[in-house]
Amino acid sequence: MNQIPRGAAGRAARLASLPLGHAGRSARGVGRRLTGTPADVVSEEIQRRTAEQLFTVLGSLKGGAMKVGQALSVLEAAMPEEMVGPYREMLVRLQDAAPPMSTAEVHEILARDLGRRWRDEVTIEDRPVAAASIGQVHRGVAADGRTVAVKLQYPGADRALRSDLRQIARLARVATTWMPAIDIKPVTDELLAAADEELDYGLEAANQRAFAEAYRDDPFVAVPDVVLQTRHVLVGEWVDGASLGQVIRDGDQDVRDRVGQLYLEFLLEGPGRVGLLHADPHPGNFRLTPDGRLGVIDYGAVARLPDGIPDVVGRLVRRALDGDAQGVLDGLRDEGFVLPGIEVDADEVLAYVLPFVDPLREPEHAFTREWMRGAARGVTDLRAPEFATGLRLNMPREYAMIHRVFIGATGVLSQLEATIPARASMERHLPGFADA
Repeated sequence: MNQIPRGAAGRAARLASLPLGHAGRSARGVGRRLTGTPADVVSEEIQRRTAEQLFTVLGSLKGGAMKVGQALSVLEAAMPEEMVGPYREMLVRLQDAAPPMSTAEVHEILARDLGRRWRDEVTIEDRPVAAASIGQVHRGVAADGRTVAVKLQYPGADRALRSDLRQIARLARVATTWMPAIDIKPVTDELLAAADEELDYGLEAANQRAFAEAYRDDPFVAVPDVVLQTRHVLVGEWVDGASLGQVIRDGDQDVRDRVGQLYLEFLLEGPGRVGLLHADPHPGNFRLTPDGRLGVIDYGAVARLPDGIPDVVGRLVRRALDGDAQGVLDGLRDEGFVLPGIEVDADEVLAYVLPFVDPLREPEHAFTREWMRGAARGVTDLRAPEFATGLRLNMPREYAMIHRVFIGATGVLSQLEATIPARASMERHLPGFADA
């Protein structure tokens, strides 16, 4: 039976094996270099084996370990090319695949939540179509004949999610040795804060119903209706199509451009249209449907924005584009990004944010891995000069999810290598931007 390991000690030991394993491989590598093996060959082998261990451990544990892996996967485009090679395939695989539960355990969950006659409600294919951090999905047929996706929460997922996130946060300092150039602790902090909502299938069903109603018959976005929901089971309409991961790997340029545009428009438009921001931007949650729409299939993580994205965000982006360093600093200070008594240099702040608004300078921008690495250098590499300038920016809680979503979305657009009119999307959907 392939289920979540239950014991906290055992899960902690597996997570601790990541940096310890890397240390052991590094020590053996020193010995090999002393015997004449070229350093670059040894280094490549260490990174490859560490990447394999990363996928095996994070994938097998599911829970918070898997969730962190998925969150990091959208940022792989920002990682230095000389380091990311061995990790790229493993991180992308973490976007929509994890070891599944056994058929017997799946049937046990359905019987417990839907009753012994659960097949009167839904029939399923025993082999899952996707298995991820806190649940797995089976294709099935509802009692009314609709093809459905049956999402089942792993037994023990609640304990595993919280335990893993806390353990990974404790390992964050040594994690940079096996996940180069990424600061993991902010990721785990944000995921831990959202854990209770993501485990609540009742809340997820309500989120999905809100999006489904707002996007019903939309020509560009397909949101599946909820069919039924219990504590550990969520059944929704099936969405056919290729995942964004498949589009990234195999899509022609025109397809990647179209998907990138639909993806950005959905994330920007949702808060104003639904009062919710879809807050899990990794490619496994999106599909290119056969009729050319963007299918969106997971609503466990959302940011509640009943008034839409705050218009101060658009105003600050526009000030940055206009080179108004003092205006940017004043706005950040007003919103709590710069705490009282903290002195920062306005020009340094502007230089820090400019790379991420540069895509809005021209009618179209080509999002590429090379561009993303340059833009993210000061954010993801603790050795970059920007971290030595004395910048001490705070992240107010009300903006944390918005920030994470759009940093992640920028990473996905760069994986797609999409060329899109991002500025026009901002003018249509980002409050305050067009009016600033």
